[in-house]
Amino acid sequence: MTPKLLFWALGIQVVLGGLLIWQAANDFSLFRDEGGGDTGKPAAVAPAVPEPRVDRFDADRAMDWARRQVALGPRPAGSDAQRQAGELLRAALPAGRFVELGPTNSSHPPLRNIEGSLPGRGRPILLVAHYDTTPVPGYVGANNSAAGVGAVIELARSLRRWPPQSRRPVHFLLTDGEEAPDHPPKGDFYEQGLRGSKAAARTSRAGQVIVLDFIAQKDLRIEREQGSDPQLWERLRAAARRVGVARVFPDESRGEITDDHTPFARRGIPAIDLIDFDYPCWQKPCDTMDKLDVRSLDASGETVLELVRTLR
Repeated sequence: MTPKLLFWALGIQVVLGGLLIWQAANDFSLFRDEGGGDTGKPAAVAPAVPEPRVDRFDADRAMDWARRQVALGPRPAGSDAQRQAGELLRAALPAGRFVELGPTNSSHPPLRNIEGSLPGRGRPILLVAHYDTTPVPGYVGANNSAAGVGAVIELARSLRRWPPQSRRPVHFLLTDGEEAPDHPPKGDFYEQGLRGSKAAARTSRAGQVIVLDFIAQKDLRIEREQGSDPQLWERLRAAARRVGVARVFPDESRGEITDDHTPFARRGIPAIDLIDFDYPCWQKPCDTMDKLDVRSLDASGETVLELVRTLR
């Protein structure tokens, strides 16, 4: 072999060796047909949460409302931060007002639900989320339930654009004292917590109640909680199909949870709870904004908006 040929042979070996090293670092993707066809290109990975085919709910604005609450820090019932959140949220709801419930204890001011309303024809539909956080040090409650509160505010803004004669009245309720004053609760949670929703349920005229709780985590998947009204839940799933996010609401159910829908259900009012059971940061300081996904919040918001639009 001449020196020139030897030089080219060595050069080719260096190039091939470099290619093999690069492929090894990339799991030999060049030699695998990940697309199931003949193109040799990797298949696109479908997102866990589909994008709705409608655009009537502003998930970015709802996420910003969640961010503004979280920026105030932990917001347990009666705290200064929660009172600040209350002033912010009351102004964001149509006809927003405080409804005092009574003292948390001798050292804190009274609990206050925040209520709002839009006119319409017939019995009202009630949309609910809680705006207090669990009394765990450092707990800011991004998914539980700042995102739900943000969704309720944006649902109200979207519904304002529809003429009253085209829909039923819609009432909005941000509950105080949903969480028990101690964590873990000292005694039965129904007795210790749900203070705002128990007070509201005693005088409610709602025809249906929709609670938005864990609705914005990544890879969202909401099964029917067994305490949720089956007929109203099926109407929610039908709404999800119409807006193109049926995958988020599978035809499955999980165990019963005591939540803000429970006091209404116990009074015979059809009520459902949107809550993803599989949230690893439940009641932990890791429940922060980086655990949320705007596409999940969009899927939840568009589905509830479609449900409200079609309830007659």
